Amino acid sequence: MSRARAAALGASLILLTGCGSTVTGTPLAEGGYQGSGSEKFANILQECEAVSDPQIAAAIGADVARGFYGAICRWDGVGGAGPVHVTFNWFETGTTDHEVAAFEHLGYVVEKITVKGSDAYLVRQPADPQSCGITAGAPAGGVFGWWVRQPAGGMDACAGVTKLGELTLNVSI
Repeated sequence: MSRARAAALGASLILLTGCGSTVTGTPLAEGGYQGSGSEKFANILQECEAVSDPQIAAAIGADVARGFYGAICRWDGVGGAGPVHVTFNWFETGTTDHEVAAFEHLGYVVEKITVKGSDAYLVRQPADPQSCGITAGAPAGGVFGWWVRQPAGGMDACAGVTKLGELTLNVSI
């Protein structure tokens, strides 16, 4: 075997063995999460309905139209200053600790606040001052989040997400 071929084989073996990783936890099949009481999401596929389109429009000061609905729900709108984008997410087994750690890892500014008597976190992207997010524990378990991006001169995005957080905490999703 030539030296070049042996070196290539050795490099390939090192590369292949270095790609493995161990993930801790218990795997569940799709639909296998069987939480109980407040841990079990009772209205699966209805999370995008937690806050109505007219309530979203009022909270962000823009007319909105439904966009993508799935693991993350999106609305696009038009306000007095231009286009507005709204995103909602809800993770039935998520935690605010995990969300905050992820935001901090990304370099976002995270501020602990209280919304409707519950701990919540406002999140800002330093490179995008027109956007703001909020994350909080969901009433029925898990964690939810809202993101709003307003154009320059538009309504304060953090005021909008705070109102959306209040509205979400008013319902038992």
